[in-house]
Amino acid sequence: MPVRARLTAVYGSLFFLTAGALVVINYFAVNKILYRRFTVRLPGAPLPDLPAGVPTGKAVLIQQFSKSELSSGDPGDTVFIRSVSDEVERFRQLVMDSMLQWSLLSTLLIGLFGLAVGWLVAKRALAPLHTVTETARTLSGSTLHERIALDGPRDEIRDLADTFDSMLERLDSAFDSQRRFVANASHELRTPLAINRALLQVSFADPDLPEQLRSVGAELLAANARQERLIDGLLLLAQTERELTTRESADLEDLAGAVVAAAPGRPPVRAHLAAAPVTGDPVLLERMIGNLVDNAAKYNDERGEVHIRSGGDGATSFVTVENTGPVVAPDQVAVLFEPFRRLGGDRTGSARGAGLGLSIVRAVATAHGGTAEARPRPGGGLVVTVRLPRAPAGSPALATPHGRALDPGPRLP
Repeated sequence: MPVRARLTAVYGSLFFLTAGALVVINYFAVNKILYRRFTVRLPGAPLPDLPAGVPTGKAVLIQQFSKSELSSGDPGDTVFIRSVSDEVERFRQLVMDSMLQWSLLSTLLIGLFGLAVGWLVAKRALAPLHTVTETARTLSGSTLHERIALDGPRDEIRDLADTFDSMLERLDSAFDSQRRFVANASHELRTPLAINRALLQVSFADPDLPEQLRSVGAELLAANARQERLIDGLLLLAQTERELTTRESADLEDLAGAVVAAAPGRPPVRAHLAAAPVTGDPVLLERMIGNLVDNAAKYNDERGEVHIRSGGDGATSFVTVENTGPVVAPDQVAVLFEPFRRLGGDRTGSARGAGLGLSIVRAVATAHGGTAEARPRPGGGLVVTVRLPRAPAGSPALATPHGRALDPGPRLP
């Protein structure tokens, strides 16, 4: 049971138990009072011995007669006394039954009232916890700057919220330090790599250079290019993990069309695009789609097919990239989104890239409030889908010079 329901049950049970205890005590107390011995002065009978201070001119005690007392007296008096006793007994029983019925009804009403009060009190008491829960649910690596900042008295819930805020502050500092380190290190490494590339290109431009040194130079330039791609990927990853500072209207259809137009053409990318309006950073979104297409082209096989689709369904817009390629085990799909991880245990040092493509895709999607998912394609290959919140109706989309591909085209067999 939820906490609110448990608290309501406790409050209601206390009301029921308290009311029930009062009913039992009241029942026995009234029963004891009603069944006390009392007498009444019969017409013509002498007054009994009365305690001192009791007036004699008024009706005094009516005595509860026993059977032996009734049988030993005058027959006329006996009949009269027995009639009075029967009426008194019926009156007593009526009082006890009525009291019991009304007491039980009152107990039920008080218990129901206690449940209603408990439900409202529990809601009010747990409202700060709902605030803490909602804040924690919306937190991500880009929103750690948010705080609960709970108002109210200094109680246990306020202490919990303040402790949670302190933890968020420490996490925000740690994340920010990590991002600054990655960004600064990447910037510092780009300069020497650019210098190395320039020196290699100048040195190996000499036509008299031996052929063996030229082959070494080509390998050095390729290694240098891989390092530059790695640095660029780290910079982009650090950028996407920060809070977005640029939010514009864009359309995944147009951004995907720009990526397809700039693709080298081998393997050919078949576009089946439809309108998919979103709001965000167009540069990052285009880079995200470019990474999807690059990955689909690099990790392909002799079939060499790449399909890209865009569209919308309900409250989301999506872009999907599907390719042919080696068979991917379902348990390896999640690993592909980790930095520096590739299929089959291939890590850094590969000519295919730095292993940051899908990591950047997921980081960009998360920064825009969306998701990135992948699933193995039957027959080999991968299907990667990015879903982003759909832009509100009527918001102008970011225009690009590329037109729309109207032909939806067939799906990969």
